[in-house]
Amino acid sequence: MIRLVVFDLDGTLIDSRRDLADATNAVVLAYGGKRLGQEEVTAMVGEGAAVLVRRALAAAGLDVPPGEALERFLEEYDTRLTTYTRPYAGVHELLAALRARGLALAVLTNKPQRPTTEILDRLGLAHAFSCVVGGDTAAGRKPDPAGLLQIVAGASVSPGETVLVGDSPVDLETARRAGTGVCLARYGFGYRFTADAFHGNELFIDAPSELPSRLGIGSGVESQRSEAPPC
Repeated sequence: MIRLVVFDLDGTLIDSRRDLADATNAVVLAYGGKRLGQEEVTAMVGEGAAVLVRRALAAAGLDVPPGEALERFLEEYDTRLTTYTRPYAGVHELLAALRARGLALAVLTNKPQRPTTEILDRLGLAHAFSCVVGGDTAAGRKPDPAGLLQIVAGASVSPGETVLVGDSPVDLETARRAGTGVCLARYGFGYRFTADAFHGNELFIDAPSELPSRLGIGSGVESQRSEAPPC
């Protein structure tokens, strides 16, 4: 029985493609590079801001100290966290339904902690989660399972009672390494898999509204949960 649902952020709960691409291009253009396409930048997302910046600099043919460029990217991104970023359709309703069914909810992302919490707050999502773990915390970044296992322990559940909902190969590997279930959002912009990626025990959704039925918990209200301890 699933008692804890842990969500990836970008590409799973929110569509942040344009804001990430605009911040990335602001850095590229500042160093004299040529603007990168939005989909090109989107394909670089998923393993944290530092990896995104390194990939963008390489794609633009720029020889820039990566630490300096990362700092500039974070400054640029801070100015446009929710300019275009929005939750995917049905996310608010999904979170309300899962909470009503008694499940604990958390977020595990490779995005840094501060912008993660800011975005969740601005988009009216923060109240749904008992725990939010960003990629610059002591737990490290996915696919290291430490952050996921930290959330599991904090909720007093087992990995077998947990499902990680994400959209990327990084999320799939994280769930496997932690021993949790996994549900992959095929609508997410990180959904890029090879034909041999799956073991046959993965769940898939094409819209947020499909998650309750995939988890086998139905759509009706059963009981209100008590809050899981914060992580």
